[in-house]
Amino acid sequence: MKSSLSTLAAVAALACLPVRAEPAAQHAAGTFEVKMSPASAPQHEGRTATGRMLLEKQYSGDLQATGKGEMLTAMTDTQGSAAYVAIERVTGTLKGKAGSFVIQHSGAMHGGDSQLAVTIVPDSGTGELAGISGRMALKQVDRQHHYQLDFVLP
Repeated sequence: MKSSLSTLAAVAALACLPVRAEPAAQHAAGTFEVKMSPASAPQHEGRTATGRMLLEKQYSGDLQATGKGEMLTAMTDTQGSAAYVAIERVTGTLKGKAGSFVIQHSGAMHGGDSQLAVTIVPDSGTGELAGISGRMALKQVDRQHHYQLDFVLP
């Protein structure tokens, strides 16, 4: 019986501990312009050409920032089949908070269907963006690039 009372007391003590609230997810949206330039000549082998590109971006909207990065590409001789990976450092302000963070891109296309994952690199945030985490969605509408960023700041 004493053991049961000890267990109940321990459970009651746990119930009284303050609950640590998780930061609420935030959303940012806007447009961006991108400039790509070859960093090296494409390499052709078999049915695939691989290449390396330098990225420069200008973000507008909730994210007022510049992006600089590098992209590796693979394009096959089949129309609509390709892939890319990229690392990009984004520097500026996000909803008024100044700093930088790094995003990782991974995309593939097959037969016109595409998959894209753009993720904030863990622990890459600086300044007021230290501790940021999240994901970014990119789309193009009428030749205009749009982003949607879902993020959490501690």
